[in-house]
Amino acid sequence: SLEVQTDGSPRRVGIVRVHMEEDAGKNTHGLGGDSVVDLNRAGVPLIEIVGAPELRSSVEAAAYLRALREILMFLGVNDGNLEEGSLRCDANVSIRPVGQERLGTRCELKNLNSFRFVQKAIDVEVARQTAILDAGGVIDQETRAFHPDSGTTSTLRSKEDAHDYRYFPEPDLPPLVLPAELVAAERERVGELPAAQRARWTR
Repeated sequence: SLEVQTDGSPRRVGIVRVHMEEDAGKNTHGLGGDSVVDLNRAGVPLIEIVGAPELRSSVEAAAYLRALREILMFLGVNDGNLEEGSLRCDANVSIRPVGQERLGTRCELKNLNSFRFVQKAIDVEVARQTAILDAGGVIDQETRAFHPDSGTTSTLRSKEDAHDYRYFPEPDLPPLVLPAELVAAERERVGELPAAQRARWTR
């Protein structure tokens, strides 16, 4: 979990998983009517950190991202540069009416590259989904782009669930089981994290 601070009150938000990936080619459309594939980052290793669906506002989402960025930079594993793409954020937004247990249909906002845009994009998407539901409509599960200039989101593609991505174990890679001693040694090597250090200095 990760502790986030909003309005002076701390709250713990879960981390579902962290998995390793490779960056792929990036499609860019509409350049003189053409589509091109940029392979400059192809093969670059990356990690994806998936948070639990426990954030309750755009302010909390921005605070969560700031706390995560601070830790990654503090440990020297990331330079934290959102504008250059070395840290990116995709935000899943769904509406859940008060008193309802189940989360609503989610829409994913892709490649938000600043804390301000994360907050603004989520607010815009919440307003869009609320308007649809208030009018008696239904939310389609999809991936959307945020347009900062117009303050709107638009459809990129329909969104599948994880099982639709056809994930399957790589047969040539056996499971990697890390000894408990190695995990303990690495945890010790990480040392004091920024929030704990800040609390100690304040005391």
